[in-house]
Amino acid sequence: MKTLFSALALAGMAALGGNAVAAQPVIGALIRNLDDQFLGDYGSNLKKIAAAKGAELKLMDAHGDMATQLDQLNTLLSQGVKYFVVVPVVTEGSDQIAQAIAAKGGGAAFSNTAPTVKALKTGRNFFLASSPESVAGQIQAGIVDDYFKKFPAKLGPGKSINLLMLLGQLGHPAQIYRTQAVLASLQQKGYKVNVLAKDTANWQPEEAQQKMDAWLNAYRGKFNLVLANNDSMALGAVESLVTAKYVDDPARPGVDVDGDGTSLKVPVIGVDATPVALRSMAEKKLYATVLQDAGEQSATAFELAYLMATKGAVGGATVRGYKPLAVAIEEAPANNAAVIGQVYLVPFKAVTQENYKSFTKK
Repeated sequence: MKTLFSALALAGMAALGGNAVAAQPVIGALIRNLDDQFLGDYGSNLKKIAAAKGAELKLMDAHGDMATQLDQLNTLLSQGVKYFVVVPVVTEGSDQIAQAIAAKGGGAAFSNTAPTVKALKTGRNFFLASSPESVAGQIQAGIVDDYFKKFPAKLGPGKSINLLMLLGQLGHPAQIYRTQAVLASLQQKGYKVNVLAKDTANWQPEEAQQKMDAWLNAYRGKFNLVLANNDSMALGAVESLVTAKYVDDPARPGVDVDGDGTSLKVPVIGVDATPVALRSMAEKKLYATVLQDAGEQSATAFELAYLMATKGAVGGATVRGYKPLAVAIEEAPANNAAVIGQVYLVPFKAVTQENYKSFTKK
């Protein structure tokens, strides 16, 4: 009888052990708007990573609505999901998200839309896996500087840049920091920057095209640069310029007649290096962009959530080769020394006519 009980006990332990090994980690993903090109790529990559890791991914699209995102969070929490990748609809919403997750003993890796300092201070299992937005603006300025050094005749009098600027969602950290950084950097490089017009197109190509259509009527022949906070808006501007035949040679609209890297009369520069943007560069339309690495951001955020789900904590681990920030930077929330150990930064990279092919997926 003792032997029988021992055998049953061992079998039970084996079954429990088997269940523990076989237990599938569940990761929730709350994404601001999957219709956005960058975030669509972000979400697709999350699916691939989860499948490769053998994790269950519950991917939710808020369609740009904070109330919807909170409802989705509460639904997943009620289903027992504790660990999340979160791209908040707005920064301010991260507080409530973090508090709700912490109340269930869970954690989250915020990404792309930065959380508040308060959200990260909710607990040690709250992180930021994103890219420093100011750097994107600085890189844009570097691309502009290189362009006008090669083609100084395209500058206005007194080294002036006459700029049209398409902004993302107003108040979004990327909109604020990218805009501030590119304008400040251009001025530091000695340019006189005249912003002829700037307005939000809310990250959307259709809105950007409509803005550019109106600006062409008002400023045709008066501007020598178009900057956009993201590629979708940059491509909307490109479409407007092509449709209006604001190109080197209207008879040959796809031909770069003057050899400056774009068939348009002026360079258009975005941020993200999405596949469609890279195709536009290959067609000599979009002049340049800045890689915001959707793959690396999503992979880093997922790995943080996965570590919490499988290990219980991250504990300062190096994730995908990235270490948590050791020194505060100017950009919130990483300007607060109390939370920099919870911040993982994925670098931006310049994407130009010289190197864009290396970013094109085979």
